[in-house]
Amino acid sequence: MSDVTHILAAIEQGDANAADKLLPLVYEELRKLAAHRMANEAAGQTLQATALVHEAWMRLVGRENPKFANRAHFFAAAAEAMRRILIDNARRKRALRHGGGQQRVDFEPAELASASDDDQLLAVNEALDKLAAQNKPEAELVKLRYFVGMTLDEAAEVLGLSPRTADNYWAHARAWLFHELKPKSA
Repeated sequence: MSDVTHILAAIEQGDANAADKLLPLVYEELRKLAAHRMANEAAGQTLQATALVHEAWMRLVGRENPKFANRAHFFAAAAEAMRRILIDNARRKRALRHGGGQQRVDFEPAELASASDDDQLLAVNEALDKLAAQNKPEAELVKLRYFVGMTLDEAAEVLGLSPRTADNYWAHARAWLFHELKPKSA
């Protein structure tokens, strides 16, 4: 068992100091994952990769006796926490008290507003929820690839899948999401 797995077991047993030992071991990897994901966000994004890691960390170990079976389970939970933070942030930006669906328009040159990246992120989130109801492993694979930026091999390892199975899941999930997200003709 790795040091991370031992520390995760200590956290589960209620060792208050274990989380302090875990952070240095996983911080850089979490930071890289968050930075990769943030690089795909829209320009003008106010949430920084470091803030995303810290918020995800608080959600993961800030509650009473978090339970993680192993390193892979921890990073899958981190991916889910980051996804939820990004979704919450997108929803907050769209809320009426924050201007709703309004977009900033510069006076020179005025350009037509296109669908915002927040709308796309929310649409992907809704489609992933539907996919998870039908095929949870495929949805988990997509979350790790889309929201965390893992390669197919990295995501397969985290989920305990063979590379071939992961490749099949990825192909099916992409086709399903493409169909689910394409504009519906009237």
